[in-house]
Amino acid sequence: MPQVEMFPTLRQQIAGVSVVELARRFGTPTYVYDEAKIVERINDLRAFDVIRYAQKANSNLAILDICRRNGVVVDAVSAGEIRRALAAGYSPGGHPHGIVYTADIFDRDALDLVIEHNIHANCGSPDMLDQLGERAPGREVTLRINPGFGHGHSQKTNTGGEQSKHGIWHESLDECLLRADRQGLMVTGLHMHIGSGTDLEHLAQVCGAMERCAEQVGRSLTTISAGGGLPIAYHAGQSYVDLAQYYALWDATRQRLAAKFGHDITLEIEPGRYIPAESGYLISEIRAVKQMGANMFYLLDAGFNSLARPILYGSYHPMSIALASGESDPARVPHHEVVVGGPLCESGDIFTQEEGGFVCKRALPVAQVGDLLVIECAGAYGFVMASNYNSKPLPAEVLIRNETPHLVRSRQTFEDLVRGESIPQ
Repeated sequence: MPQVEMFPTLRQQIAGVSVVELARRFGTPTYVYDEAKIVERINDLRAFDVIRYAQKANSNLAILDICRRNGVVVDAVSAGEIRRALAAGYSPGGHPHGIVYTADIFDRDALDLVIEHNIHANCGSPDMLDQLGERAPGREVTLRINPGFGHGHSQKTNTGGEQSKHGIWHESLDECLLRADRQGLMVTGLHMHIGSGTDLEHLAQVCGAMERCAEQVGRSLTTISAGGGLPIAYHAGQSYVDLAQYYALWDATRQRLAAKFGHDITLEIEPGRYIPAESGYLISEIRAVKQMGANMFYLLDAGFNSLARPILYGSYHPMSIALASGESDPARVPHHEVVVGGPLCESGDIFTQEEGGFVCKRALPVAQVGDLLVIECAGAYGFVMASNYNSKPLPAEVLIRNETPHLVRSRQTFEDLVRGESIPQ
């Protein structure tokens, strides 16, 4: 099980490369990813038969390529993600399937691609069975089941229970099996994911629900998916899930089903943020330092247009300062309590906030305009959720491999921003 690392408040390097040099070369704000950390997290999960990366966490082609070269297959939730997986060199076929389309709907483009490329579908709504069966009878499918309960660090990340839109309601499983049969579809897989931040108590409930649903499906079943939601430690007070116990619970479920059905059952896990989150850093420049009553503010050139998790969920991210002076000894630099915000014309553009929008402070080194602030553990749901709000360009993305930085996405230009727009004549 990975060890929780202490997060420094002063940072000179990322993966052996100077933070100041990265900012000088690539500008700010810029996302930086440490390839070695991605591979380390993939290797944590090798006990599972199949590691299927939920690429919505970070779908940069360079990240997908790392996953592919390390034996990880992918999940796609849109037509665009299907195309990304193909562009990264994934093949839809094989055992396990190189690409699985997982969603609660087929939009028309996605359905066309699933048909064209013979992509396995993980269906989260009964209507998907009819839509697929009408055009491609004879296919094998997976059903994503909502077991009637959920879990998550925020209600917005809870994907189970009757308030969630995700999955086929567990009481509708028999009806869906009849639908699949009418459409000539064979149910060969079950998927169950109840939200982020899974703990072992909730996991035991999920395993029990999966076993009950699998018995309803019967011997056609060949694969079960444990879903995702594996937590990471965003600060030293948090801990990782015990992966050995996590695997043992799912493996015991799989073994009981294999004994009942008389054939092997493949066990998949579907990590999203667990793979890239800790690899990622958002480098920003401090552009203003000002006192507002009792609060000292550091205002950055990155905002919720660059990283939305704090404003969406009140998410905590470790932060560090890279001083332009090069000083790296925390004992030599005084610290004070600050509020960290961005440049956007919104009061909610604050990185140090809790869920509900409550502003809080962070103890950080004394810094000035021109120093750099690094937002850490930002490799998942960072760039992929970025926007052009306030007509801000999307950041650059950089991958560090063997202490060498590679630009894997250029910073967006103004011409990119207005491409496709026109003024009626």
